[in-house]
This record gives sequence, structure tokens and C-alpha cells, in this order.
Amino acid sequence: MDFYKDFKPDLTPKEMLEYGIFGGSYFNGQIDEYPKIWFKKAKLSKEFNKDLNYFKVKAGLSYEEWKKKGWIMKEDPKGWFEWYCRFYMGRRIVDIDQIQIKRWKAFGPRHIGGITKNCDSMDLDCRKVQRQALLQWAYNPFF
Repeated sequence: MDFYKDFKPDLTPKEMLEYGIFGGSYFNGQIDEYPKIWFKKAKLSKEFNKDLNYFKVKAGLSYEEWKKKGWIMKEDPKGWFEWYCRFYMGRRIVDIDQIQIKRWKAFGPRHIGGITKNCDSMDLDCRKVQRQALLQWAYNPFF
């Protein structure tokens, strides 16, 4: 259970939605299980729109690719962000949590390293796709 101690996202689901993630279309309108306040300033769309993303770029693989790679689990059929929202609201499924936290921990350092190695500090135009991806994984992309 020590893996829970290591999970310290920089952003809440509400903050992520307000910044603009997944082209606004992640939930496809299915938001009833989540607090309404999360969506008050969220950037949402029925169809993917990269201009709703904070960095105005597409970041990440398609849902079909997520499924092929085994990243979709029956408990959270929309993927990691759905898991994170439910986790943030208090749901715990130890086996699933361990997998998702391990994925989160592996994601951040790789992309943060790429940005810090190749970009001047606070050059938010540098490596926009990596920054958008970090945002979609609850990491602070603003450094």
C-alpha cells in the first residue's frame, strides 16, 4: 500500500478540465457522476477539438490505441483520467490503483526530462505536445 504515498498529482480533475484536456471530448457528455463544480469552467465539446486543449495541440494516442495497448480496464472504460476522477472522489480498488499509479509515475519523469533538457525555463511554446500530455496526466506543464 506504499504506492499510495507516491501518488501526488499536481492538478485536480477540476483544474485539468478548466485548462483544457483531451480536446474537450473525453466524457462525451457523460458527467453526471462527477461534481457539477468541476464543469462550471471546463472546456467541453461533443467532438475532439484541439483548440480546446490548453496548448492547442493534439497529444496522445487514440482510444483504439489505448485499447490495443491494454490500457483500458473494465472498471474505467474511458481510461486513466476516468480512473483519476473516481480515485480523487474517494474510490479505491487496490489492484487497479496500483497499475494506474505505476503508469502515472512512469509518464511524468520521461516527459518532464524531455522538456527541461530541450527548452528554456517557462518557454511554453517549446514542446507543446509533451506539455499537453503532462497536463492530461495531472502533472504541472508550466515550468
